Amino acid sequence: MSSVFTKIVKGDIPSYKIAEDDRFYAFLDIHPLSEGHTLVIPKREIDYLFDLDDDLLAGMMVFSKKVARAIEKVVSCKRIGVAVLGLEVPHAHIHLIPINSEADISFSRPKLKLSDEQFRELARKIQKALEE
Repeated sequence: MSSVFTKIVKGDIPSYKIAEDDRFYAFLDIHPLSEGHTLVIPKREIDYLFDLDDDLLAGMMVFSKKVARAIEKVVSCKRIGVAVLGLEVPHAHIHLIPINSEADISFSRPKLKLSDEQFRELARKIQKALEE
């Protein structure tokens, strides 16, 4: 059975897409810790990040770096925190989270609630920043 992320890549489930190429897909987390919280996934469904072959893992980090730089242009933050938990969805993924302190990356914190319009506008701004 396909993971929810595979269904997003296939377009079966909608997402707030930030970027994609032939191997990776980035989209806004719908339960964000902060504005701009983005997930980066390989399009190929592989459960565990460290099961990715070296080329795919390295490419995912380079793709994530480009996305993180675009998020930094749009969201006011000191850094983009990176988290890999890998337990919530059986599909390798990296969280890119705008942070101003270490406490901002705690997954026990309450999640932000953004409207559909807020998500759409944020995705649009980050997409535009990627093009610059």
